[in-house]
Amino acid sequence: MAKSEGTPLLIKRYASRRLYNTETSDYVTLDDISGFIRAGRDVQIVDLKSGDDLTRQYLLQIIAEHESRGDNVLPTNVLTDLVRSYTEGAQTMVPDFLAASFDMLRDGQSKVMETMSNPMTTLPGFDQIKAQQEAFMKTMMGGWAAGSAPEQDENSEETKSDDKSELDTIRKQLAEMQAALQKMTK
Repeated sequence: MAKSEGTPLLIKRYASRRLYNTETSDYVTLDDISGFIRAGRDVQIVDLKSGDDLTRQYLLQIIAEHESRGDNVLPTNVLTDLVRSYTEGAQTMVPDFLAASFDMLRDGQSKVMETMSNPMTTLPGFDQIKAQQEAFMKTMMGGWAAGSAPEQDENSEETKSDDKSELDTIRKQLAEMQAALQKMTK
């Protein structure tokens, strides 16, 4: 949908208060603009005649309409604090705080989505399994260069003994993890 990631979608407001999408050459509603924003697109709304930027005004109107329909995202105490921030001289600090808060919220949502896209990461002991897999692969592939045989070590008998005991430990831990996973699925 986005024409360019860095360029906001330009919406022009005509004297009749109709909103015109300059990319698709058609009229749009506030719900359409809200949809563009939810889809990740930035918008800029300007008055055709004066060239004034009306984006803030329309974004606030979209929020007010959602709140009046019962889509309450902003609790009353937050709205009250916002009103107070206009009168108490906190205007300089509140925008930065809100921007930082929403950045943290977006980062948190991204991490949740990553976790949901890979449900294995939420399993208890996943990090241990991952470490065991890495140790196993290191043991199995130790010393192998791409397309060549493993290097011979001076202490090859000692290395084989260490590798065998590490491999036995990994096998035992893997069996324990499989048993624990089977119990969780029952």
